[in-house]
Amino acid sequence: MNRKVRVRFAPSPTGPLHIGGVRTALYNYLFARKHGGDMILRIEDTDSNRFVPGAEEYINEALAWLGIGIDEGVKEGGAYGPYKQSERRDIYREHVKMLLDNGKAYIAFDTPAELEAKRAEISNFQYDASTRMSMRNSLTLPKEEVEKLIADGNQYVVRFKIEPGRNVEVNDLLRGKVTINSSVLDDKVIYKSADDLPTYHLANIVDDHLMEVSHVIRGEEWLPSAPLHVLLYEAFGWSDTAPQFVHLPLLLKPDGKGKLSKRDGDRLGFPVFPLEWHPEGGEISSGYRESGYLPEAVVNFLALLGWNPGDDTEIMSMDELVAKFDFAHCSRSGAKFDFEKGRWFNHEYLQKMPDEELAQLFKPVLAAHDINPDNYSDEFLARAVALVKGRIYFVKDLWDQTKFFFTAPTEYNPKDIKKRWSEDTPRIMTELIDVINGIEDFSSAAAEPIVLGWIADKGYHLGNVMNAFRLAVVGECKGPHMFDITELLGKEETIKRLQRAINEISI
Repeated sequence: MNRKVRVRFAPSPTGPLHIGGVRTALYNYLFARKHGGDMILRIEDTDSNRFVPGAEEYINEALAWLGIGIDEGVKEGGAYGPYKQSERRDIYREHVKMLLDNGKAYIAFDTPAELEAKRAEISNFQYDASTRMSMRNSLTLPKEEVEKLIADGNQYVVRFKIEPGRNVEVNDLLRGKVTINSSVLDDKVIYKSADDLPTYHLANIVDDHLMEVSHVIRGEEWLPSAPLHVLLYEAFGWSDTAPQFVHLPLLLKPDGKGKLSKRDGDRLGFPVFPLEWHPEGGEISSGYRESGYLPEAVVNFLALLGWNPGDDTEIMSMDELVAKFDFAHCSRSGAKFDFEKGRWFNHEYLQKMPDEELAQLFKPVLAAHDINPDNYSDEFLARAVALVKGRIYFVKDLWDQTKFFFTAPTEYNPKDIKKRWSEDTPRIMTELIDVINGIEDFSSAAAEPIVLGWIADKGYHLGNVMNAFRLAVVGECKGPHMFDITELLGKEETIKRLQRAINEISI
C-alpha cells in the first residue's frame, strides 16, 4: 500500500452500541492491525437532538472490554484532534465556505412547512437540479435578500449542489465498482444554521480527509451515500487522497428477514449490546458482559459473522484473527445472527480457560448464593470446576453443576427416589458406610475398585447401588464421576451425607 493504513470507527452517542456496530469496529481494528496501521475513534455528535448522556462513555468502555484498542480518540488524544465533531465547528464552517465560494453549494431558506407543501404538490419530490430553481434559496433570491435573511437571524441550511447526468463510480474493496447516476441524488443538506453544525455527509468527508483516513470501513446501509461522498471529495479537490471504501454486509435476524434488532434479542433471549445499558428512566437492556460472555468469545463469534479465515478454523485469538484477516474472505451478503453459535463459542473458551482462572471467576457466583468462597481453598474450587466445566456455557452455570460441593442436600429428587430407592436401600447404604470407613486412601482411583468390588461380591445391582449412592450424596442422580465427587468431599462428609439420606428418605 502506498499510504499508511488509518481507519476510523465513528459512532454517534445516541444510545448503546449495537452489536452490529461492534462488528464494524472489530473489522476496522483487525484491518488496521494487519497492516500496521492506526485505529481512530471519532465521536459523531453533530445530531444534538439525539444526544444521550452516558453513551460516549459506554462506547469507550465496550471497546475496552472487547480488547479493541484505540490509537487516537477523545480519551487517547492524537495529532489530528479534536476527535469529537461538536468541537470541530470552526473547521466545518471553513469548509462550508469553501464550497459556497466555489459554487459547489448554496444556501436554502425553505421552511419545513414549505418543503411539506412542495412534497404534497410534487409526487416523489426531491430537492435537486429539477426543482431547486423553484425553491427559496441563494440560487433564486437576490444576493441582497440572502444577506438580509441571514442578518435577520432566519434559519437556513447549506445544500450541496449536484449536477445531473453524471455516472458516479464508487470503488469498493468488497463489492467492486458501483456506478450510480447523479440524477437520482438530491442536493443533500450539509450544514444547519440552527445548531451551527454540519450533517453527517460533510463532517465525515472533512474529518476523513484531515485525519488522513485511508480506508472507510462501515455498514452497507451507508452505501447509498457513497456517491455523494465521492462527489464531495471531488468538489474539494481531494479525489487523489480519497479513502478506499468497504461496505460490510448487515447482521440479519436469526429467523425471518431483515436486519438484527433489539426486539429480536428480547424475543429470543440474547443480548444485542456488548454491555448492559441503563437508560435514564427506561428499561435496562441486557449486555454480553453481564450475561456471562467472555470478551474473547464475543470477538471470535462476531469476526466470523460475514468473514472466514479461508479454512475451517473457528477458534481464534485476537492475534490469530489479525494475522488471517482479509476482505477477500468477507461475504457480500448479510450474515444471519446465530446466537446459539455465540453460546457455543463461550462454552469453548471456558473449556480452554485454566481451572484456577475459572475458579476465580466463580467466586462472585458463590458469594451471590450466600457461600463464602474464602471458606474454600483455591485448589478445592479449581478441582470442583474442573469436574463440571464441560457442561457449562457460562460461569454462572457452575452453581447448578457444583452446588452439592458447598451445601449438603436437604431434599432429594422425588423421581430419583421413586426409581432408585427401595426398601433394601437403607440397609445397603449402611453397608456402604462400613466399606467406606475401611478405605484408607479415599482418592477416586483407590476407592472406586474397592466399592465396585464390594458390590460385585455381594451380587448387588451395580446401577441401583451407585445411583442410590449418588442420590444420597448429591440429592439427585446427576453430576460428574461419583468417585471424583467423593474424593473432593472427603470421607467424613461422604459418610455424613449417606447417613442423613438413610434417616430422611422414605418411600
